Amino acid sequence: MDRSQTKVLIEEVIKDLKQNNEFLEMDDLEERNKTLESAGEILKTTDKIIKSYIRVSRDGGKIERIPAYRVQHNNISGFYKGGIRFSEDVDESEVENLAILMTLKNALHGLPFGGAKGGVDINPRDYTDRELNLISKKYVQRFALNLGPTQDIPAPDLGTNERIIDWMVGEYKTIHPGQAYSGSFTGKSVENNGAKGRREATGIGTFLSYFYLLNEWFPEKRKDSEIRNEARSSQWETLEKLHTKFNEADPVDVAVQGFGNVGGVAALEAYNNAAAKHRVAAVSDQFVTLRHPEGLNVEKLLSYTRKHNRLPDTREQLQEYKIEAEVKAAKDILTMDVDVMIFAAVEDQVTKENMKDIQADVLVEGANAPVSVEADLYLQEQGKIIIPDILANAGGVHVSYLEWKQSRVTEMYSKEEILEEMGAQMRSTLKQVFGEYFLSSEHTMRFTCYSIALRRLTSLLYKHGKLF
Repeated sequence: MDRSQTKVLIEEVIKDLKQNNEFLEMDDLEERNKTLESAGEILKTTDKIIKSYIRVSRDGGKIERIPAYRVQHNNISGFYKGGIRFSEDVDESEVENLAILMTLKNALHGLPFGGAKGGVDINPRDYTDRELNLISKKYVQRFALNLGPTQDIPAPDLGTNERIIDWMVGEYKTIHPGQAYSGSFTGKSVENNGAKGRREATGIGTFLSYFYLLNEWFPEKRKDSEIRNEARSSQWETLEKLHTKFNEADPVDVAVQGFGNVGGVAALEAYNNAAAKHRVAAVSDQFVTLRHPEGLNVEKLLSYTRKHNRLPDTREQLQEYKIEAEVKAAKDILTMDVDVMIFAAVEDQVTKENMKDIQADVLVEGANAPVSVEADLYLQEQGKIIIPDILANAGGVHVSYLEWKQSRVTEMYSKEEILEEMGAQMRSTLKQVFGEYFLSSEHTMRFTCYSIALRRLTSLLYKHGKLF
């Protein structure tokens, strides 16, 4: 889902809110409509787009100038917050879209942050540690005036990690001597006042968003006649089918696209789940798909990827770690016959070109924007359930909030405390979204999430006097 699709969806939600007379009650209908339109215009546009070029000396002596971005979308609900990615797909449009999604995600989950995003147009695999260190420090130098614990708080994203964030914190501290720096970035190493459990949080939350629906929310609601909306009958049938598997201990087949911090952890959550039997039938990265109809050994795969930073793709590599798997092309995972597909790679994976080939019953967006708006609507009509990115992959930003909070109260939380708090906050949001979605008659779950987020943001803009 690209920037234009995101903005169109915001427009559609604003139109829908105009019909909801219980929201933002005003005596003058014309004035109310103008107020809502003003909110839509503000939230479709971006507060600040900063582009710079980072000058890097390569180990071979060559000088490169690399495009780098920081986009601050909106801060009505709190300080700007969003990751920094190192990727060859980074451009201004992508970073702006991700910043808008961060604003919506934080609003949906009730977190006291606005939305931002950053990026550097490189493939980090092509750079040495020295070069990556230099790029990281130069990024902070370029954007230092716009970053800080009470202004804009970055975190790791695609292609970055806690080591890169630690380098950035060190540079921020050098540039701002004597100032508070611990809360300037989240996703730091634990030794550098990072939150315990931060690395696993997004993957755990992604799996939780699906498992809560099937294992907690649905069993509680399935006998409630008021929530059994006929317009959602095909989705209810999907839930009944998978819940029956739970009850009969029939393995739920799961595929995971992307086997990094998010996908690897989500796969491990499924593999080790004690409450219901899951079979991780396929995993993939950018190079390969591995499939085994009786289930892959996720622990052995994680052991391999920790050492080699990618999945094995030859018979010899698989035999070395005693892994049984069939090697297939990377894209093959998308159309495999599984119950649950977890997306943990990059955007635009399911579009109008391949949406009719999707066989999974439940699609979980651990990555940002992997399913287009058109595909989302089509798959819903086929009875599929799509749990959108701003709902499913929020575990990381929940823990980022706790890390930022931890830096302000100078008190370290345990890993158990952090993951318990993250789970409680996510369950609260999941309960609200699922309740509204299964009671509605036409909208996608993504639309429902946008509606909840935009109601909060519009209310804040109105209360702050920004809509005159």
